[in-house]
Amino acid sequence: MIRAGWQQLLRFIALLALSVLALQLYFALRIALMLAVDPQSTSFQRSEAWRLLTQQHRLLWSQQWVGYERISSHLKRAVIASEDAAFTDHSCVDWEALEKAWEKNVRAQARAERINERLAQRHGAKAVTAEVIGGSTITQQLAKNLFLDGERSLPRKGQEFLLTFMLEAMLPKQRILEIYLNNVEWGEGVFGAQAAARHYFHVDAAQLGAYPAARLAVMLPAPKRFEKRPDSPYVSGRAGTIVARMAAVDLP
Repeated sequence: MIRAGWQQLLRFIALLALSVLALQLYFALRIALMLAVDPQSTSFQRSEAWRLLTQQHRLLWSQQWVGYERISSHLKRAVIASEDAAFTDHSCVDWEALEKAWEKNVRAQARAERINERLAQRHGAKAVTAEVIGGSTITQQLAKNLFLDGERSLPRKGQEFLLTFMLEAMLPKQRILEIYLNNVEWGEGVFGAQAAARHYFHVDAAQLGAYPAARLAVMLPAPKRFEKRPDSPYVSGRAGTIVARMAAVDLP
């Protein structure tokens, strides 16, 4: 009886391991195909399309693929300076950036807890939450957008790391940046560099200057929020900082 139970457990573990392996092979084949074929959509884009259709009963969508050479070098430099300064140097994950993000999040959580302790003494005061800062590289963001959903869990984070390693191992940096810039969200239903350049500045992606490119880079962490005020003082000020950093950025 006990032996039969162990055999069933071992069969289950073996089937689970084979399923996980098959899934990784599926992801690897899809990534290998991206060497020559441009991805038509990402997991995040499909979820956004479904949300727009079900919540707003319409699909306002803007996206047009443009090749790497047809994307302004200013935009490439601005996005790297803003999102992943070590993009051309790291092999997968920027551990230093992750450590800094973790430390900032711990401090922010501690501040939020202190504020909430004071607010608890006031009747009807609304509790505050700490703003979580990410330390993901461009490749990690691409892995998440291409294949994963928005769930936050350890297994999902582990899968994200595996996908990131696959992308870095199988695709050159230039191709990773090209796919990222053509699929990243820049507003509700606005995806990719060409759509963003046309939507906000009425030019093609190749014609973006340094300051407009920096403004687009500022929007990336929260495009739906910044879309409402793309010329806000924060966006303008942060864009100036990014412009100053762009000269030091090496392009792949």
